[in-house]
Amino acid sequence: MGENKDRMLAGEWYLPDDEELGADTRRRAELCAAYNGNGGASPDERAAILRELLGALGKDVRIRPPFHCDYGRYISIGDRTFVNFNAVFLDAAPITVGADVQIGPNVQLLTPTHEMDTDRRRAGWEKAVPIVIGDNVWLGGGVIVCPGVTIGENTVVGAGSVVTKDLPAGVLAVGNPARVVRALTD
Repeated sequence: MGENKDRMLAGEWYLPDDEELGADTRRRAELCAAYNGNGGASPDERAAILRELLGALGKDVRIRPPFHCDYGRYISIGDRTFVNFNAVFLDAAPITVGADVQIGPNVQLLTPTHEMDTDRRRAGWEKAVPIVIGDNVWLGGGVIVCPGVTIGENTVVGAGSVVTKDLPAGVLAVGNPARVVRALTD
């Protein structure tokens, strides 16, 4: 494995404009194009593409195309999860989505972060921090989850919210930045 990929996977600063990472990007582009453009494919054929694209895919997962990601192989999705249209999962670090999660349209899970130093940012340095979405979470349409965030199980994040910090289990959070507005009870 090359130096930049090693650094990326270790959560260190790396340069993404790298031959090895470029090959991984081409692999993803081909698989996403096959998935997103294959409306006439059987459910089994579509699931086979997702199994090849993603690191782990649970049972009865439904992802409506178009679906976009950085690499795919660093994404794990639990059983019975639903991902609506136009999801963007930038997985330069692992993205773990639990079971029974509902993800609305236009949701973005973003692991990369960029340098604050202008010279290093201009040079292309970035790093990525994992995202974890617990079981039975609902992310409303247009939610953005920032690098390094963990969302606890049974939490609901309102449409259009920007999640910049961890959210505990069993709460309703809304806004930009997302704030807990109340606990949820069964």
